[in-house]
Amino acid sequence: MPTLPNPRKMLLFDGIGAMLSAFMLGVVLVKFNSSFNMPVNELQFLALVACVFAVYSLGCSLFAKQNAKLYLTVIAVANLLYCCLTAWLVFTHGKELTTLGFIYFIGEILVILSLVIVELKVAKQN
Repeated sequence: MPTLPNPRKMLLFDGIGAMLSAFMLGVVLVKFNSSFNMPVNELQFLALVACVFAVYSLGCSLFAKQNAKLYLTVIAVANLLYCCLTAWLVFTHGKELTTLGFIYFIGEILVILSLVIVELKVAKQN
């Protein structure tokens, strides 16, 4: 069985992923919105949430000497709620989304859910 990373490294990984999501949502998908067709205000809101998550995760990875497992659990739950929000937006705007838009958002949800599973395993380890 592979060794799981420590909680602070997972927080760093989460923060980098959140920055990537914020860039994709707030820059790439907005610029090429006709290829995805999610309303721009929804993309900007998701990008803002991703920015907040990035600041939290990166801050915790740098400054949390103790309780890193707790901070990792908090971001895992926040990521799960973000997936629910994204799924709701896909459901709400499903008729407007292009196939590429649908694939992007379902892919993002699956990647984040995988991350949540690993984060919770890391937070649970002794």
